[in-house]
Amino acid sequence: MAAPSSSYDMFDEIVMAEDRFHGEGYQEGYAEGSHAGAAEGRRCGCLHGARVGSEIGSYLGFALTWQHLLPKCTDDKNSKKMRALDSLIGMIQKFPYEDPTYEKLQDDLEKIRGKFKQELVGSAVYNLGPRSYPCSAGGASTAAKPM
Repeated sequence: MAAPSSSYDMFDEIVMAEDRFHGEGYQEGYAEGSHAGAAEGRRCGCLHGARVGSEIGSYLGFALTWQHLLPKCTDDKNSKKMRALDSLIGMIQKFPYEDPTYEKLQDDLEKIRGKFKQELVGSAVYNLGPRSYPCSAGGASTAAKPM
């Protein structure tokens, strides 16, 4: 009877099968996880981007609406509000919508939020209430009379 060759040991395949299957499973799991992670990241990024866009859009709508309403008034208080609104609109227009890799994206967003809060506190919406108007046709501020 001939002795088996030393370069091939049939028990090595059996003993090393666990390591081989572990390695193959790891590679398949890594590829599957990478694909699922990319899809999840894309979905999360789209959702977060839509929220930020909606938030900034509402700030711009607020500013443009009050910018349209305030020119009828010419007093110093309203000219200060107009400058603040122009500043807010300028910040929003310079916001980098198309560049998600912009390093100061969160900082700029926080500045816009702060400017909006500052403007909201100083605005006629906050100060006059729901039944009031910032200016009448004559230029003086009037409030609707209760019924």
